[in-house]
Amino acid sequence: MQIDVDYRPSYALAKAKLEPGEEVKVEAGAMVATTVGVEIETRAEGGLLASLGRKVLGGESFFINTYRAPAEGGQVYLAPALPGDIKVLDLDGDELLVQSGGFLAASPSIDIDTKWGGAKTFFASEGLILLRLRGIGKLVISSYGAIDEFTLGPDEKLTVDTGHLVSFSSGIGFKVRKVGGLKSTLFSGEGLVVDLTGPGKATLQSRSEDAFLSWLIPKLPTRDDH
Repeated sequence: MQIDVDYRPSYALAKAKLEPGEEVKVEAGAMVATTVGVEIETRAEGGLLASLGRKVLGGESFFINTYRAPAEGGQVYLAPALPGDIKVLDLDGDELLVQSGGFLAASPSIDIDTKWGGAKTFFASEGLILLRLRGIGKLVISSYGAIDEFTLGPDEKLTVDTGHLVSFSSGIGFKVRKVGGLKSTLFSGEGLVVDLTGPGKATLQSRSEDAFLSWLIPKLPTRDDH
């Protein structure tokens, strides 16, 4: 499967070129267009309970759409709901943790799961869950705004507003804490940041949904305005 990304970073569009009979797993609602003959099948990824876990705990769609190319091959065009960037990652048996909403598409060989519990729980306004993706193949993630990638060396640290974190390798240590008085999110009341500790890679997004909503909602008309 070959995936090209156009119109980066503001309105990125991914074009997945599939070989004959090849499949790609896609987040529900992300399909823009397909060539003639491409078939779609909606599956409960990993079984019913795993899918329920992603929906209830991870904020992702209950089902994953699988697109299959016909005998002559085909293409699937993909885009996230919000304006922003798309990045294609090649996983080679490694494991990546992705913020809820950051998953766009993946090779069939990539396992999609949720990560839950104790010190490995990630607190953010979307919920308490990160998607855990692992396997061998291509993974497509999306962001609100542009994507920036950081490589952390051993014991190197980076503090990130939780609303701007898209993904990080599972080998990175992380600790979420409040920053009193920093109103960086809409729903938390106090700002939340995560301290990342290397080694590993992390991707950030240049915009935050929560920051945008905190700006937008006070400007929306109310009944009293009429």
